[in-house]
Amino acid sequence: MREIVYMVHTSLDGCVEGPDGEFDWPVMGPELSAYSQTLSARCGEFGYGRRVWDMMAGFWPHAETLSDDPHDVAFAPVWRETPKVVFSRTLEKADWNTRVVGGDLTGTVAALKAEPGADLLLMGGAELAAELTARGLIDEYLLFVHPVVLGGGKRPFAEGTARLGLTLAQSRIFDDQVVLLRFRRA
Repeated sequence: MREIVYMVHTSLDGCVEGPDGEFDWPVMGPELSAYSQTLSARCGEFGYGRRVWDMMAGFWPHAETLSDDPHDVAFAPVWRETPKVVFSRTLEKADWNTRVVGGDLTGTVAALKAEPGADLLLMGGAELAAELTARGLIDEYLLFVHPVVLGGGKRPFAEGTARLGLTLAQSRIFDDQVVLLRFRRA
């Protein structure tokens, strides 16, 4: 059975974006970029909520023309080729090897987990992550803590997320600055 792996970049003060929605602060050094490529290869599908999908779809299809960052250039073809799923009540269709799912979230995720293949990597999406967490549907949490204080903004889990006990499975430092905290459901 496939697992849902939630990956999120956070600031030291626990934000996934700045007060004005900025996401220009994650540091993707060579070690973290290589780990990201390994994680992408481990997972057979990328998952997004609607807002994160809009951000990703606005950048990754043409990343090589928008950025010369080595991580962006290496990840762009992986993003385009990897199957993707968007959880949305309003989006009807998406390009770039993407399917849109809606309706009963628990049933939808159960069906996704039952499909053959590698794990589903959920990237960002505080509201979706909170909803999946509340229903016990996320199997693994990967929090990448970056050396920046944003002073407010969206948190990795929406306010009101229920208490959840987790087991630390790994901690690691990348590029002498980003800390990975990898948790599994207890």
